[in-house]
Amino acid sequence: MLYYLNGIFVGFLILSNILAVKVFSVNEWIMLPGAAILVVVTYPLIDVITEVYGKEASKRTVRAGFITQIFAALFIYIVIALPPAPAFTEQVAFETILGGSVRVIIASLVAYFISVNLDVYIFSKIKERLGAKRLWLRNNASTMVSQLIDTALFVTIAFYGIMPVSVLVSIFIAQYAFKFVASIIATPLVYALVFWARKLDA
Repeated sequence: MLYYLNGIFVGFLILSNILAVKVFSVNEWIMLPGAAILVVVTYPLIDVITEVYGKEASKRTVRAGFITQIFAALFIYIVIALPPAPAFTEQVAFETILGGSVRVIIASLVAYFISVNLDVYIFSKIKERLGAKRLWLRNNASTMVSQLIDTALFVTIAFYGIMPVSVLVSIFIAQYAFKFVASIIATPLVYALVFWARKLDA
């Protein structure tokens, strides 16, 4: 089961970098990147891995995700740089969707590596202190704190100096509020995946 969880986690990480290009509106004032919807799954997945397989397994998953994102970005830029065939008329659109900026990619990698490692650390520490009970507490506490750091790092590194501070604050509040609510909503999913993983590995 660990292999499946690792594969899904890393796959969603790569997908989130692509979906981040699309920005959608919740209402007139709240706009979120398309990648925000994957938060409902990615952080719960790392918590499930930590819960069932331990901290070291989670750290390996985090490192695998980080390395995979670097290689994905590298190969995307290589393919973008290749001369397009005469029949391929969508080069500009291809670059727009997949290219991104170096600054955004760096922001994504830094925010990911720090926040997910923090998530694993907090989750593990709470489990050491309180024991195997209260999965809902360590899942939500670790995710909410790590997502706070993730959002702050990404917004600051990616957009500081490009957008007014007031806009950055609005983006931060909207994204974190969404992630906060998503963490609570995803709690039953964490319980279900933990149960499923233990049953399949028994």
